Order: sequence, then C-alpha cells, then structure tokens
Amino acid sequence: MSKVRDSLFQIVRFYQLCGTVWRTSTPEPSQGDGIIWTYLKDVTRFIPLFEKPGTFILQLDNLLETGLDGQYATTLDATFFESSAQNPPAPRADVIIPVTTLANDTGNDASVPPIFSLNVTVPRNAVEIYAELQASGNGNEEFWYFNTANEFIPDLPSGTTFGDGPFREVRLLVDGQVAGVAFPYAVIFTGGIIPTAWRPITSYGALDLPTYFLDLTPFVPVLTDGNPHNLSIDVVSAESDHTINQNWFVSGSLQVKTDPSSKPTTGKITVYDASPFAVTSTTGSVGTNGDVNVTVQATRNIHIESEFTSGSGKTTHVVWTQALSYSNTQNYLDNTFIQNVQQIASGSFLSTHNGVATLVDDFSYPLDINLTVTSPDGSSFTATFDHSYDRNSIPGPFILGSNIQERQLAGGFLEETASGNFGNGTSNNTFSYVDLKGNTFDRQVSAINSAVVSDHQSGTLAPAPNVVSSKLIPSNMAIVKPRLPGGRTKGFAG
Repeated sequence: MSKVRDSLFQIVRFYQLCGTVWRTSTPEPSQGDGIIWTYLKDVTRFIPLFEKPGTFILQLDNLLETGLDGQYATTLDATFFESSAQNPPAPRADVIIPVTTLANDTGNDASVPPIFSLNVTVPRNAVEIYAELQASGNGNEEFWYFNTANEFIPDLPSGTTFGDGPFREVRLLVDGQVAGVAFPYAVIFTGGIIPTAWRPITSYGALDLPTYFLDLTPFVPVLTDGNPHNLSIDVVSAESDHTINQNWFVSGSLQVKTDPSSKPTTGKITVYDASPFAVTSTTGSVGTNGDVNVTVQATRNIHIESEFTSGSGKTTHVVWTQALSYSNTQNYLDNTFIQNVQQIASGSFLSTHNGVATLVDDFSYPLDINLTVTSPDGSSFTATFDHSYDRNSIPGPFILGSNIQERQLAGGFLEETASGNFGNGTSNNTFSYVDLKGNTFDRQVSAINSAVVSDHQSGTLAPAPNVVSSKLIPSNMAIVKPRLPGGRTKGFAG
C-alpha cells in the first residue's frame, strides 16, 4: 500500500536476492490528502528466492521540485500460504538465477544501451530453463513508439520527436547467439501526454509491467558443461546501426528445473535458425504541404532445436519457435499540429518438449494515438488513445496459463497556463480473463474527470457486487506538467 500527494510518477521496483520480482509505477497524485492505492501480486513462482535468507530491496525514488513536494509512505507485506492435501504446493523451479546487475544495496535493473551482459553458471544436471525478461522505456525512450526513423527527422521541425525510429526488439543472447526476442507492449505511464486521461484508471500495465517469457531449454546442452556462459540483454531498433536512445531498464531471471540425478546433462543443438536482427523496412513520404508520413515494419522468425539426455537417462527433443510481426505508421500533419501513431505488434511463440507444448504465447498489442494541438502557441492540446493487450499464454510449467483481453479507450484535453494547468479526461475499459483452471473475471469500468462513473464486475473471481454512483465526485486534482513525445515542453515543435 502507498500514499502520496503532489508528485511525478515514479518507477517502483521490488527485488529479492538480486532477482527482480515486480516492476510497477505510481498513479497520478492529487492535492490535499493525496491518494492511497493498494496492489496485490502473486509472486509464487519466485518461491526459490524467498525460501533463502538474503537482501530484500524495495526501491521507490522521488523527485522534489517547485510544486512537486509530495512524499511517499509505502508499506509492503508478504503473505505465505502453507500447502496441504487439499492445496498442494505450487509448481516451482529448482533454481532461479537472476540476470541483473546483482547489486545488493540498490536496484538491480541494468540501463541499456550499452548491451547488458552477465556470466552465469547453470547446474550441470539442468533439464529445463525458462527465461523471464522485464524491459521498459525510460527518458528519451519513454515514448519510443513516437520516435521517427532517422531519415525523416530532417523533414520535421526541430524538436518534434526523437530519432532512431519506433521499432524496438528486446533480445536475449547466449554467448552472443540470439536465443529469443520480445516485441514489447507500449506501457503509457501516468502523466504521459494527457495526465488527466489516466485518473483514476491507469494505462494497462502501468501498475504491473508485463514480462516476456522465453524457453532457453534448447541451450541446455551448451549451458550444462560446467563453465560460465555469457547472457546478454539489449534493445535494438530498425535503424541500420540498430541503435536506440537512452534508455531502457532491463532485467531477467532463469527458472531452472534439474534432474534427480547429479550426473550432467549431455546433448547438442541440432537446428539453429535465428538471425542477429529482425527483417525491417522503412517507407514514407513528404507532401508539398510539409505533411510527413512514415511507416516502419518488421518481421522476426526463430527456430531452434536440440536433443539431450539427462543423468537419469531421459532423452528430450526440444523445438522452440517464434514468429513476430510489427508495424508503426506515423502521420505528422498541419505543420505537426496533428500527430498520429498507429502501431501493432503481434506474434506467436511455441516450445515443445517431446511433442508436448510447454510454453505458448500468442499476443497482439494494437495502439492508436491521436495528438492534436488546439492553440497556436502549443499550450493546449487534445489526445485520444485506443490501446489493447490481447495475450493467450502458457508461460511455462511454473505459471498458470491464461487468456487476457483488455482494451482501453481514453482521452482528454489539457491547457497549460502561467497560473496552472487545466484539463479533463475520460477512460472506458473492458477486461476479460480466463485461465486453464477455469477461473474467470470480467470488468467494464469507466471514468470521467477523475471519477469512476460505472464499474461492472463478473466471473468466478469477481468480488461481491458493488454499486457505483453515476454522480461525478469533484476531485482536488493537481494536474502536473505533462510528459510529451520527443521531450517537448509544448504540444508541437513548429
């Protein structure tokens, strides 16, 4: 549980034994008594980290400046449930290996670029290895989906946006070879573009940033030789040099399942088809009136197979495939007074062990943003957001598979004046969840000007029925200065 007033959003991180357990951020604040929020997260898959004594870190940085003097009061509780015959222990890894900076006195995320690398030693009797990656854009990469391809930057007014294009691929490499990738979901943090659009309902993922699961089991024959091996995480673009701006925060962990025998696992990789980078294309046009339209597309295919035998004599044939696609179209119209982004990342991951699916991930992340400046000096602007997260996944043997479908239609108006900022915001959200155990949860919730006006929940996981008044409740909002694409201080650069 946390409480705050008058503050910018902040990234919050929770680490145990140098492993990243949870990455979240703070909601939009308010004046007076501030806001209070509570978030519950299931961290059962990290039991191997919690069962050992070690350093626990909760990192919540704060920025204090004129008009933003709020302080955070934060409490974190952990609840442990004892197993029984009726409630058997949850599936768990035998070993978790953090892929972090391993700092024990501060946060463990690595800032990229440059590429982050770490030498790890895997148990010689490992038979399954699953990687979980966390990655989020920060600074000049917060609105990475608004960044424009370098070849079209000269066609835009200075300061409109950052370069290095909008495509981002998170890569995991083993000894320099690509082992798996992720096309990240675009999390819009509170305060982003139109602060009033994210009160009291944040963008999906802002309070629990999505993670990405990859099967490293094909590399078991390589990693179980008893020697340290280099694991690297980086984020690359579609530019010719694949560079990005500063910065992304990345981290990861390896969940390892070992064989009962202490004898080493032996085998070899039999198929390796993974190019260093995705196949990309950039096209665009510049109109006689100065309108700029740019489209960046990418495709990525990975196919890796291996066969190995454990110390107890079991032979496993692993097939790991990824097929991803990406498209981003940007329109800079009316001397950049109108800026549109239409983006979609989608893909399908599948890993089979002796023909049995062990990791599945089918996803689609559509994003449509319209930003329109409504005053000549750029001090007032509107924006609309159509943002979806559709994901049908079995992340591995230690996490319950689920199908999530979420869509958020949000928007608002903001005007910056010498005496303060003014604005409004709306948000309409639909969420649907079903898991492999048959649990269900559905929710439709809407808000206008910081007040929830309707909230309907159903399904086996829904709480008791609640009644939400349709009457708007005045809110003592403190509208902070918005964060805009390209680091702009106003709605346009012209």
